[in-house]
Amino acid sequence: MTAKRNPQLASVTDATPVVPSVRRRDYSPGGRNIVIDAPARRFNFAELASVPLVVDAIYRGGVEGNMRDDPIAKMFPGAGNQGGFRPVGGRKFGSCRLLVLLSSGADPNWPDRLDAEAGEFTYYGDNKRPGHTIHETPRGGNRLLAQIFGAATNIQDRSKTPPILVFTSTGEARDISFCGLAVPSGDTEDGLVAVWRQADGCRFQNYKARFDLLRCAELSPSWILALCAGKADASLSLAPDVWTNWIQRGERAVLRAPRTVQHRTREQQIPAPGDKTALNLLKELRLCFVHAPHDFEFVAAEIFRMIEPRVFDIEITRKSADGGRDAVGRIRIGGAESESDGIYAEFSLEAKAYAESTGLGVKETSRLISRLKHRQFGVIVTTSFVSTQAYRELREDSHPVVIVAAADIARILSTRGIGTPGAVRAWVRGILAVGERAG
Repeated sequence: MTAKRNPQLASVTDATPVVPSVRRRDYSPGGRNIVIDAPARRFNFAELASVPLVVDAIYRGGVEGNMRDDPIAKMFPGAGNQGGFRPVGGRKFGSCRLLVLLSSGADPNWPDRLDAEAGEFTYYGDNKRPGHTIHETPRGGNRLLAQIFGAATNIQDRSKTPPILVFTSTGEARDISFCGLAVPSGDTEDGLVAVWRQADGCRFQNYKARFDLLRCAELSPSWILALCAGKADASLSLAPDVWTNWIQRGERAVLRAPRTVQHRTREQQIPAPGDKTALNLLKELRLCFVHAPHDFEFVAAEIFRMIEPRVFDIEITRKSADGGRDAVGRIRIGGAESESDGIYAEFSLEAKAYAESTGLGVKETSRLISRLKHRQFGVIVTTSFVSTQAYRELREDSHPVVIVAAADIARILSTRGIGTPGAVRAWVRGILAVGERAG
């Protein structure tokens, strides 16, 4: 579905947008990183009323089997025990003192997502069914989101912004994990967009919101309790520096966590056995190419274009003379043509519509690497996975190869609104129709 920028944000505040600061990605120094398998910190339900908020810590729910087991209600007085959008103090901007966002991560139509490496959290608003306009939701969540994002560029309005605390369900009972303290994304164009969806033959809009997670490993319970109690002076003095710096100067210290793992395992590249939605999407995608496997090259090229919007052009090579590559293309580095005299980097793409049990081995990856010319990079798009040995060799030898595996494809399709087998079939037909005309 096409994302539509929200035309109503301009009316939320008359503030002049600030220029976003340069975002530098922090990489770990030295050579290969060491993987440390450390268990997450856990807090029991009985102690939740007075515990700190620790990034990635797990907060356990109760065991009574009813709504009183909800950990959010116990940690944040006034937040309630239902829904993913939990304001404390009021649902209106200015009266809301604290906002808790809880995502189950289980809704394929609205795939909330934590990107720990970039320090971003994507959250979908509360207009998830047709019948209401984007702001007319029972809990008023979307209207509050619009006001929060609209106020982010002006210090007077920003001072009214409630701290936003992001949690995700762990999948075990009512246990939840703390993702971090969030502020509206520094991307003023795409931080909050209105996206279209369809259900029961009706089209409707919902918000897709992107938040930056601030670099703060732990929040004190004193600050949280002061916020919930409405003690403004006390909460201001107890607030972490990263929060006050953002409120007062718009500065954002983002918690980015580059991966230390050099290669992904097979289990990390394919959907979990219980993720029926992802498995069904991939099953349908593979079925589309049972009788014409080479056609997957057109779809693989489109998948890469979806995640890398800077792709300038992609050309599918002929089946009988592809030189070991299914497609070749270029991406533009340096922004739009009006913004710089940029350069183009060439890449070669290998597409494999394999069954889940059939991975790509050293033979396939070596074939791609051997065809890469100087200053080129490679792309592998597969409906399965890359074997451990092949993956390890790619990363340990620093070969410039992007890997888009089965689980990646399922997430990409879901986040673009292609969340059912029928939608996959229609999407593939559209791509192949264009490919046939181009050929």
